[in-house]
Amino acid sequence: MRILIASNAFKGTLTAAQACSAIAAGARKVFPGAGFEELPVADGGDGLLEALAPALGGRIVTSRVEGPLGAAVDARWLLSGRTAVIEMAEASGLRRLGADELRPLDASTRGVGQLILAAAAAGASEIIVGLGGSASNDGGAGCAAAFGFSLVAGSGRSIVPGARGLAELEAIFPGRARERLRGVKVTGLADVKNPLCGRLGSARVFGPQKGAGAREVRFMEKALLNYAGVVRECLGISVARLRGGAAAGGLGAGLAAFFGAELDDGSAYVLGRLGFERRLARADLVITGEGCFDSQTFYGKAPGAVIAAARRLGKPVVVACGRSLISRRAGVLKIIEAGAAASPGAALKLAVEKGLRQVELGLYF
Repeated sequence: MRILIASNAFKGTLTAAQACSAIAAGARKVFPGAGFEELPVADGGDGLLEALAPALGGRIVTSRVEGPLGAAVDARWLLSGRTAVIEMAEASGLRRLGADELRPLDASTRGVGQLILAAAAAGASEIIVGLGGSASNDGGAGCAAAFGFSLVAGSGRSIVPGARGLAELEAIFPGRARERLRGVKVTGLADVKNPLCGRLGSARVFGPQKGAGAREVRFMEKALLNYAGVVRECLGISVARLRGGAAAGGLGAGLAAFFGAELDDGSAYVLGRLGFERRLARADLVITGEGCFDSQTFYGKAPGAVIAAARRLGKPVVVACGRSLISRRAGVLKIIEAGAAASPGAALKLAVEKGLRQVELGLYF
């Protein structure tokens, strides 16, 4: 029997590789004679570099950039030939802030723009930006400003960082940015399909995850609508309803507007580069995982893509997670919850072992 373990990161607790290792350790207790393949996956959010580095090769580069609230951070990115891979969460992610440091109206994506500048300066002609895990809801305005665009208020001064500045935005000027973009193709890997604005938009759906209360969510929605209006007027691009525009606090929309980026399905891109379908075809059982298994899993997240691919090939799937808000799902044989624990890896290993023993007799290989 061959078991393919394709887990995403468990946000804030385990990297994708650590999750795969813990799941494999538990599964070996139940199926000691099985062959195992561990394949860390990602969807554009946390763990993108970890997932793509083995497939693309190249080297990991570290750049000193601004974090979400302006303090300097060391952010990693991948340079493979003339291709650069940037994980936006490395510079502007929630993981850069403690629970008591969340400031959703002020957090910025300036560090991402600085990483794009560094990649272009290093000779990259293709820059892939993973979108997910953002602490900011600034629509990518900070990223654009750091790259050289001028975003100004009515007084002619630059807007303040974060979503707060979007409310006062009145004009956008390219500055030196167009020159810097010559010969550079930017692609955004979105981990969600939501648009920038509206009922399913960045502020209303993802604002609370970044610490925004009801009043802040309403403010951000109005600010993003103003931002989208100015982008349309000054750049001639409509981003308010752009599919995937909400990714990474609206950075998806910002990349499309300022950098001419195409927004690709992050899960499909990563799984394609990893040769996932080929690996899946030889597996008898697939185990995928993530921190929270919920409805959002099936709107662009890597485990959702793994489950969909397994269903197409008729492969049984087990989901291992920290917690699940779904009791049953078509195509999923078993959902295993590890719960919160001081040692998340050990807890996941034990949960997988126990959970697989409960379904062992129901598997026919």
